Amino acid sequence: MITEAGNDPRVAGLVYITAFAPDSGESVAALIKDPPPGAPVPPILPPQDGFLALDKTKFAASFAADVAPEKADFMANSQVPWGVAALSGAISEPAWRAKPSWYLVATDDRMIPPAAQRLMAKRAGATVTEAKGSHAIYVSQPKAVAELIEKAAKSLSLK
Repeated sequence: MITEAGNDPRVAGLVYITAFAPDSGESVAALIKDPPPGAPVPPILPPQDGFLALDKTKFAASFAADVAPEKADFMANSQVPWGVAALSGAISEPAWRAKPSWYLVATDDRMIPPAAQRLMAKRAGATVTEAKGSHAIYVSQPKAVAELIEKAAKSLSLK
């Protein structure tokens, strides 16, 4: 989302938290099309009325493995389905080409393989920080997330 929205002139920089950072013409569908051998496959259920969701029974293990079980269960049961079309939306011009970016790699992510995160971050020229955590690192490791955002903000305020 921020890859394209970051082109707004009011945006000074981008901070990716274990996220997709597509290039021109890429979509999330293109990025997940050919996972490397042995990569975990996110438990995305078949579309229902044009929307996708994760299998609640596999949610904790794949999305929030380091989150307290009761919180992960709440997250699984309260997830908001996303539109199938969101996967195929291609980026026209990635903001990271013109603006500084930072990327937090969650080393235990089972939704976006850490190797793929590192590759996207490198391609974007991002300043990379790594932390042990799941895809829900913003829940399990909020301090690591806040520290990276603060680092980015301080860096931008010096310019």
